[in-house]
Amino acid sequence: MNRNLMSVARKALTKAHNPATNNKLFVAGLSWSVDEKSLKDAFSSFGDVTEVNILYDRDSGRSRGFGFVSFCKEDEAVSAKDAMDGKALLGRPLRISYALERARGGPVVVPRLPNGGDEGSNGNA
Repeated sequence: MNRNLMSVARKALTKAHNPATNNKLFVAGLSWSVDEKSLKDAFSSFGDVTEVNILYDRDSGRSRGFGFVSFCKEDEAVSAKDAMDGKALLGRPLRISYALERARGGPVVVPRLPNGGDEGSNGNA
């Protein structure tokens, strides 16, 4: 049963990180001076940007340093991630990954895999 659980968890994690099923990027490392227009301009050369959303602190109104960029097509998102991950935007290197969809109103469940997810590992790195 334990192997079955690990198999299901691996499939779920693979699907969540599969660029073929996701055209929305999570962009971290944003400078406080980056706004939605400048973020869209930075990514628009890779394809049709359909949405840009930067998250802001409620109290200060200042950027929280991350946001999301959505593309019309998955291959555009893949190209943008590959080209922009680690590149500097307004002096700060960007960290880009595929956005995970969040179920509204429900808890996010992340399965824990024994031995850090490395089947057959004896715990040594």
